[in-house]
Amino acid sequence: MAIPTPTRQRRRGHDPESVLSIAVGVFNERGYDGTSMEDLARALGVTKSAIYYHVPGKEQLLGRALDRALDGLSEMVADERATSGPAIERLEWVVRQSVRILVDRLPYVTLLLRVRGNSRTEQVALERRREFDAFISRLVKEAAAEGSIRPDLDPALVTRLLFGTVNSIADWYQPSRGASSDDVADALLTMAFTGLRV
Repeated sequence: MAIPTPTRQRRRGHDPESVLSIAVGVFNERGYDGTSMEDLARALGVTKSAIYYHVPGKEQLLGRALDRALDGLSEMVADERATSGPAIERLEWVVRQSVRILVDRLPYVTLLLRVRGNSRTEQVALERRREFDAFISRLVKEAAAEGSIRPDLDPALVTRLLFGTVNSIADWYQPSRGASSDDVADALLTMAFTGLRV
């Protein structure tokens, strides 16, 4: 009786999702401007022509990656919990959700936070970020007008400080260390809102 020979394992091909995920890792490591298509091909273990099967070029990969981060924020601000109810509760919910989005989409948000506007794709992403910042600033103004937070603090400054803290999570957060997004959000909210509440 013949012993069956093991079937030859084929190397797993890439789909658009895996191409994007690996590209984001390379962009974060080398910087978008410092990454060539050759670098991406090497990281993927394919030829440059194989990448073009999935995407027209490097900037389209960047656009998809930035959309992954920004779409989460857009969905959040459109949610009823961000648009109705007392402003302080909406602000707390938005901060908590922002932490969750950052942790869930960490490589994509990290890339977004490094964008400087050097291309049309980056400029569009920065405009979307400005819209989000304006939404938060309005929310802070509403909370101050309701008497829920201190009225003597500039809403734009509060927004920058609060979301500067949220965004800093991208620099140090490591899921392997055990803190969940809820743990991080609880600590941030306790620290920020205990100080902000009247």
